[in-house]
Amino acid sequence: MSDADARRVYDAARLGQSLVWGSRPAVLVVDFTCGFTDPAYGAGSELTAEVEATRRLLDVARDAATPIVFTAIGFEASGIDAGIWLQKFPALTELRLGQRAVEIDPRLGRREGEVIVHKKGASAFFGTNLSAILVAQGVDTVVLCGATTSGCIRATAVDLLQHGFPALVPRECVGDRARSPHDSNLFDIQAKYADVVTLDAALEYVERSGTRAGVVA
Repeated sequence: MSDADARRVYDAARLGQSLVWGSRPAVLVVDFTCGFTDPAYGAGSELTAEVEATRRLLDVARDAATPIVFTAIGFEASGIDAGIWLQKFPALTELRLGQRAVEIDPRLGRREGEVIVHKKGASAFFGTNLSAILVAQGVDTVVLCGATTSGCIRATAVDLLQHGFPALVPRECVGDRARSPHDSNLFDIQAKYADVVTLDAALEYVERSGTRAGVVA
């Protein structure tokens, strides 16, 4: 089935409708750690453009006093806390707690007070207190960035919907190891789980939300 045929099928099913965005967003950056953004690691790939685009968004969010949350996958040296995931993805053994691979990519300029949620699975919600963190800060919408589009981004987008958080995914701020899974998963995320938008649209939304909250850049 061609892309055009797929779009016609999805349109006929009325998939891909827009979500209602709230006025109190947070930016959630999933697994932009060195182990994923440095190609020297087995789990890593070239994501410079995506990291730089996310830094633009984070700087606007900081000026707007928008909450920012990072996630990082990290395991014990034995890997026993990874469950059976290592059977599918052995390179995850490089993501050892306390090592550089688990550190947030320094190009993102993480600041004190910007929370890091440590996780063991694909979704940022699985086995974590992310939902409580968002609720405690009054968040009603999430701007989702990070890696990988076909893995942790997709899983987190599904769970954001299921936890009642409308989500925006700026396409310039998410990346994957290959173009085909990246594109196909963005297509499916837009159809079913979140609003895939441009970086400019996300920047405008975050900036506008800060203005409504009385924050002047």
